[in-house]
Amino acid sequence: MDMNSFKQEVILYSKEIGIDKIGFTSATAFTELKGRLIRQQELDYQSGFEEADIEKRVRPELIFDKPQSIISIALAYPSKLKDAPQSTKSERRGIFCRASWGTDYHTVLRNKLQLLENFIKDKVPGAMMKSMVDTGELSDRAVAERAGIGWSAKNSMIITPEFGSYVYLGDMITNLPFEPDQPMEDQCGTCNKCVDVCPTGALVQGGQLNSKRCIAFLTQTKGFLPDEFRTKIGNRLYGCDTCQTVCPKNKGMDFHFHEEMEPDPELAKPLLKPLLTISNRDFKETYGHVSGSWRGKKPIQRNAILALAHFKDETALPLLIQVMKNDPRPVIRGTAAWAVGKIGQEQAVSALEEARMKEKDEEVLAEIEKGLQFTLETK
Repeated sequence: MDMNSFKQEVILYSKEIGIDKIGFTSATAFTELKGRLIRQQELDYQSGFEEADIEKRVRPELIFDKPQSIISIALAYPSKLKDAPQSTKSERRGIFCRASWGTDYHTVLRNKLQLLENFIKDKVPGAMMKSMVDTGELSDRAVAERAGIGWSAKNSMIITPEFGSYVYLGDMITNLPFEPDQPMEDQCGTCNKCVDVCPTGALVQGGQLNSKRCIAFLTQTKGFLPDEFRTKIGNRLYGCDTCQTVCPKNKGMDFHFHEEMEPDPELAKPLLKPLLTISNRDFKETYGHVSGSWRGKKPIQRNAILALAHFKDETALPLLIQVMKNDPRPVIRGTAAWAVGKIGQEQAVSALEEARMKEKDEEVLAEIEKGLQFTLETK
């Protein structure tokens, strides 16, 4: 079989099914990545969400029998929200990051990869493939970089010349010897904006991310958010786009190619107060199809409470006080106590003192004390 001709067939078919960019690379080990991953592990910069076995992340032959090549795909997603609802003083809103707008990208990309797999198998019945999106063993960014999709930027994302960094990535390991494409040269140059403006200093330096300080990671955790980050997340409910929105390479990049990626403005920028009491069923029905729901409602609710404190939303005090007193989850009760103190007012003091008398959980009691301290500082 003429693999060069077949590669062109695959590329043409990928366009037909709505894949915005496709690249090919060899299945040899990612030796340079291995050193970086080991260093990240030594520094404790990993999030814990990634594959723990570094060898599997850098050696395709450990997860696929006799791999010959890897295909990388990219789909462009929107960066601008049409008809975005506005926050008001009495109706404050949070924000989901752009990568969580529309249908969960894992679903969208897996569907595209499945179509691509079917096409290849129809043409080459003996072809074997393994596809993955985000949660696979390989680093999708390392694959995309080597396959010429874009370059690995200082914000630790892949930037494409055509779509900026607003792309979802997926990979497919194959046993077919596709000719590899050429990687791109780094085009960040001397620009350091993403590193300079990172709200928590998670971008240690260009290309090096301390995931444990990244707001995108922090918004997904389920416990108490460390104090130093609580005033940093603003009204972010899930994820963070700062290092993308400041990037000059993203200026003017906004693509609406895929209907399933189009956001519902009311879900992308939801009202905060209703989130505090949303039921599990309503949360699943409303947000279950977006990627930002994968950790459940608890992190979103905790972040919504912090957002109300960020806005110092006095209209939310009665609801926050009820949450502080009645919610069965210590993290939510305690975060609400912290927020009540941050917002202040006379009713905050009496509510916090009353809660302190009844509360049994030590961590929640500590948050109540913090809240009371805030009220003293504002007097």
